Amino acid sequence: MNYLLPTRRAFLATTGTVVGLAAATVPSIAALAKELEHPRTDEDFWAFIQQSFSSGRGIVNLNNGGVSPSPKIVTEALTRYIWQQEDTTAYTMWQILEPQSERIRTELAALFGCDREEIAITRNASESLEIALLGLDLKSGDEVLSSTQDYGRMLTTLRQREQRQGIVLKTVKLPLAPKDPSAITRAFEAGITPKTRVILCSHVVNITGQIVPVRAICELAHARGIEVIVDGAHSFAHFPFTRDELGCVDYFGTSLHKWLFAPKGAGMLYVRRDRIERLWPLMAADKTQKTDIRKFEEIGTHSAAPRLAIGEAILFHRAIGAERKAARLRTLARYWETRLLKNPRVRLHTPLDDAQSCAIGTVEIEGIEPGPLAQHLFDKHRIFVTPIVHEEFKGLRITPSVYTTFEELDRFAEVMETIAQRGLPA
Repeated sequence: MNYLLPTRRAFLATTGTVVGLAAATVPSIAALAKELEHPRTDEDFWAFIQQSFSSGRGIVNLNNGGVSPSPKIVTEALTRYIWQQEDTTAYTMWQILEPQSERIRTELAALFGCDREEIAITRNASESLEIALLGLDLKSGDEVLSSTQDYGRMLTTLRQREQRQGIVLKTVKLPLAPKDPSAITRAFEAGITPKTRVILCSHVVNITGQIVPVRAICELAHARGIEVIVDGAHSFAHFPFTRDELGCVDYFGTSLHKWLFAPKGAGMLYVRRDRIERLWPLMAADKTQKTDIRKFEEIGTHSAAPRLAIGEAILFHRAIGAERKAARLRTLARYWETRLLKNPRVRLHTPLDDAQSCAIGTVEIEGIEPGPLAQHLFDKHRIFVTPIVHEEFKGLRITPSVYTTFEELDRFAEVMETIAQRGLPA
């Protein structure tokens, strides 16, 4: 699929809306702007994007869902901010750099489509979601509904509340690769009882890549007075959407070091404005901050550098374009998925429907355990994947990114086809 490429003037206009704007003079950003000045073929464009990362090619990295490499402009910015804050640190970090994070808050809110006073900058999705899961006032016997496929750390968080406070965690099973996503909504609806107070659901299931119909779940929940916490670790900047398109979501937590390509240890929490006052922060904040979204950022001394370098990640994301980025990721995913599905021993646990999946896919070769298979891929072929062993299914989670080449996917597919035909070598 071809897309019109932005002009250099349009790109530089975009950079003018993002924090860290001195970064627009950094050579690598100037090079990106120059490259976008003249229309090129689609593959020439993606070749330039591939070169914008410093990732080595000695390993085929198909585990970009766990944490992604950052483009060079982000790493350069991170390094620059680190050095800058070493000059009279207590003054430079707190008086000069930290206040600039307010611009980052504004830009993240613009991407998500909400008010800047509803966005907290955190360190990852786990921190964001634990603020919500641990900060809600729940009493013994109150039920939180989630699924067996939700992220383990979040389920562990709720189980700790079960042990300490007597709340009840209920989970439902989600259908694998459903033809109709409403089957997921019906699964959650069947789990609701008169004691359900909160629903925790992933926007993208981390072990399958399934896109969950969050809007429909929010609608059925709010009709019953139930709050919704959305785990957006694998959705934000992966494919385009806004807060309003998700429906009246109450809480949304994500990591920015996955699909936005921000520095490691960067996250975001959205709390609907009318929910801020009654949600307790993870670490204590002064009572004067009761209605202030910044109370969720009270974590003590921390580096300003990762926060500010989020600005350059936003520059890079906007330079590619959210629609073009998602289309490329789907193209890469469908490339290996459709090829491997020609083998009768291959099962895909992710829908091929674009509305239900994007870059992430989980594949199984019947009769082959994912652990030994993943080890073989790495030891013998230097292909890095994620083995998934769940009580309901198993396979390999495959996650290419914008810097992944078709040649790398061919290499992966060829090895998988050989193993499907001959089995793992003894």
